[in-house]
Amino acid sequence: MKTVEQAWHDTALPAEQRVAALMDEMTLEEKAAQLGSFWIRPAEASQDGESNVAPMANTFGAGPDFEDAIKDGLGHITRAFGTIPLAPAEGRERLVELQEQVIAANRLGIPAIAHEECLTGFTTLGATCYPASIAWGATFNPELIGGMARRIGADMRKMGVHQGLSPVLDVARDYRWGRVEETMGEDPHLVGELAVAYVRGLQDSGVHATLKHFAGYAASQAGRNHAPVSMGPRALEDIVFPPFERAVREAGVKSVMNSYADVDGEAPAGSHRLLTEVLRGRWGFKGTVVADYWSVSFLHSMHEVAEDEDAAGRLSLEAGMDVELPETTAFANLAQAVRAGALEQEVLDTAVRRVLAQKLELGLLDPGWNPRKAWLGDDVELDSADNRAHARKMAEESIVLLRNEQILPLENPARVAVIGPSASQPRTHLGCYSFTNHVYSRFAEQQDYGVPMASILEALQQAPALAGSQIEYARGVDFTDLDGSGIAQAVEAARNAEVAVVTVGDLAGLFGRGTSGEGCDVVDLRLPGRQGDLVEAVLATGTPTVLVLVTGRPYSLGQFADRTAAIVQCFMPGVEGGPALASVLTGEVNPSGKLPAQIPDHIGGQPGTYLASKLAWHAEGVTNLDPRPLYPFGYGSSYTSFEISGLELSETGIATDGSLRISATATNTGARSGAEVVQLYLADAVSQVVRPRRWLAGFAKVPLEAGESKRVTFTLHADRTSFTGLSGKRIVEPGTFTALVGSSSEDLAVQADFEITGTVREVAEGRVMDTPVDIA
Repeated sequence: MKTVEQAWHDTALPAEQRVAALMDEMTLEEKAAQLGSFWIRPAEASQDGESNVAPMANTFGAGPDFEDAIKDGLGHITRAFGTIPLAPAEGRERLVELQEQVIAANRLGIPAIAHEECLTGFTTLGATCYPASIAWGATFNPELIGGMARRIGADMRKMGVHQGLSPVLDVARDYRWGRVEETMGEDPHLVGELAVAYVRGLQDSGVHATLKHFAGYAASQAGRNHAPVSMGPRALEDIVFPPFERAVREAGVKSVMNSYADVDGEAPAGSHRLLTEVLRGRWGFKGTVVADYWSVSFLHSMHEVAEDEDAAGRLSLEAGMDVELPETTAFANLAQAVRAGALEQEVLDTAVRRVLAQKLELGLLDPGWNPRKAWLGDDVELDSADNRAHARKMAEESIVLLRNEQILPLENPARVAVIGPSASQPRTHLGCYSFTNHVYSRFAEQQDYGVPMASILEALQQAPALAGSQIEYARGVDFTDLDGSGIAQAVEAARNAEVAVVTVGDLAGLFGRGTSGEGCDVVDLRLPGRQGDLVEAVLATGTPTVLVLVTGRPYSLGQFADRTAAIVQCFMPGVEGGPALASVLTGEVNPSGKLPAQIPDHIGGQPGTYLASKLAWHAEGVTNLDPRPLYPFGYGSSYTSFEISGLELSETGIATDGSLRISATATNTGARSGAEVVQLYLADAVSQVVRPRRWLAGFAKVPLEAGESKRVTFTLHADRTSFTGLSGKRIVEPGTFTALVGSSSEDLAVQADFEITGTVREVAEGRVMDTPVDIA
């Protein structure tokens, strides 16, 4: 390994001086190399010949070999773990060797940043697969999300990974979009709260978080992946931006990744407005912007705003991009562009300074840094008992009880028919970006998941409450196969049972290889394949039926709901999903999850979310399509009962920069302990622009013993009523507002009005975006 004793090695110097000293040593080619990356993609990726784990990956031919690519240095090593199955020790050794090659090859001995996906856990073989992001939203519990992220970060850090490409902060806008499972729901406040917790947790463990996908990606036309986004600046500012802004301002996130989808014709990878004016100028972001995979090249090939790849690279760099991922294609000739006068050197230098500053912060520029000595001990366990316990807790708290006609919990029924494809396939518990579904499923035998998992069927067979029950399983149908020959067997099993547990839902995959996940978009919101026919057939038997949905998106349930005995919504609950679901069904665990996205009534008329204006919500006399959901945002039942009462406001009138306290009492009026999510919504009586009927302004998950009461107090600043006015500026407008407190966006037991007085206030950057809560 090279050792260059220069000023940039002096850890006593300020970071800016160290970076400047290193920049003085570098040639143009060495600088440009810091903005590139390399992905060692296997020639034969899997048994089925499919190699895409990123969009259109197969359309990009092989570039230079690794040795040639690193001769002047390298910015990032792409996915050394999450590309092919490698045992943890083998993967760590592979990364060590790659780093040693990078250090040895470049004159100054600068290491690369190693990045990896980590949305549902460290994306590598043998690591704990936590619930999908949509399940995080269902917990309404930021503390759980922060604890998960700390564990993920610790596992990544000890394996030599520096940067995680998570979390996804896209606010769900159309349930047909395949990546709804990667969102935390349809409300920007919920997403923002959980985003701050995730970023802090991951970065507390020494791994830099990366916000995705900036911005507007989830609002694509017709819910189609990579499709254009037809969204005005008001929706962008008031719905899409807030989670990103909070993660930048409150959590100090270190990296941001752009969106693929153009917004009103503006491609984010080439948008100076988004990457520089908004992100850095307005919000004060100091980290690195990294390209979503091949998105810089897409400026030429897909968006057609650049005449060739070199032009695309220059356009993106000038817009504010710092690092091209996953490979150096459009950034390959930046040094030549500077020499030819086609690119200003300061533009190049600015990006290089940011990348070097990040490497310095990670310790990679310290004297004597050695990848073999950088690990935190020899431990390569990535699926520890502690990880598992946390994954189990998250799964339990994410499960949502939607309907219960006195049939749950199950208590030793004589005969139970367990029916449906989700019951025997543990992969349905995992998101698209779990290693099992993202990579391993294309290499391994069908029953090998790369990490131990129990199916729902196995967990029910082992449940103490069903020890005396005879359990019969019938798969009925597959997730997508249109063969319905197994439905008759399922019907027979249901007829012979005292209760039928029908498990249906999603199997995540990529680019059409699943029913949910990246590139797995749907035309409408009916259950995939013939699963709807299976549910209908079982319901027709008259046997009391518990409908269990294990999904990555909400599906339409209106045609089934009134005929079911119970409905349980389980959003991709992770490796502990089977036991967690069995615990809820049998009453060992009292469900406390709430819907982070509405459950539609019918299959086609409701791609919108609860953040709807009165006009969007109203149907009578306007349209034959009722847009209202079957179950609203924030809804979730329990095996106990709760009451919210005693609303008090500390003030009935505040100034446009004032604040007030909003208090209510949550009481467990049932016979067993449980947890209620107390939710605060606001409504604006009259506004200069059309606004949502109501919006979530605060929430608190409150554990309560039977008969116990707790007082929940929200501190609400006037900024929480702000919006983008007719002028295009953010304002707080005087007027009457209603504070509504309850257990869902439609079940709001108590409400009271307050006034904001004075003149319209233009809100400066750095507004109050959180709502502190006290529980006593």
